[in-house]
Amino acid sequence: MLMPVGRAELAKIVYWIYSFFCHQLPERSFFLFGAKPMDTLAEIQAAWEPSSDPLVLRRFIGDPVIGWKVAWSDRAVSFYTSIWLFAAIRWPWPLCPCSRPRLLSLLFLLPMAVDGFPHLISDLSGIERGFRANNLWLVALTGNALPPWFYAGDALGSFDFWMRLLTGLLAGWGIADLVVHSVRKGGSTQPESQTLGYLLRE
Repeated sequence: MLMPVGRAELAKIVYWIYSFFCHQLPERSFFLFGAKPMDTLAEIQAAWEPSSDPLVLRRFIGDPVIGWKVAWSDRAVSFYTSIWLFAAIRWPWPLCPCSRPRLLSLLFLLPMAVDGFPHLISDLSGIERGFRANNLWLVALTGNALPPWFYAGDALGSFDFWMRLLTGLLAGWGIADLVVHSVRKGGSTQPESQTLGYLLRE
């Protein structure tokens, strides 16, 4: 929001702060005020540098043609924004009567770990060079019944995009439910509430 109005220095401070919480890879990020909400790695490389080095790619913040990169990746946007939304939705609901509701909340984080860890391993082979770049396992599983763009890459609408979006939402719900339960049970005022054991029991 700051780049289009000429506040580049302030925008770069925001990017720098958020860089500690997100990889900020442009091919996995939304762009504002451009032709498309997301761009492929090839389009990013054509506009920036022909590099697959994540340390180089993450420095690209956009331009007036492609648009300006959101400081969080698509998964981070899904995760962090949904926490506030889900917390507001969850607040009036009755608390879970199950024996370990906080543990149940934390289980919603597992899909993000299950999806994110293979992404990390795949990226060790290079951005869009590992097994998550083409998802041949999914091609075989579905009998290649879907369009090629769904299997390959990180573009909007691809399998990897939907997995990042959905697992971010699930994790956001888990954190929101955990916080709401802790606050409504009054746990945040107890010294023991700072321990993991307190969060998992009851």
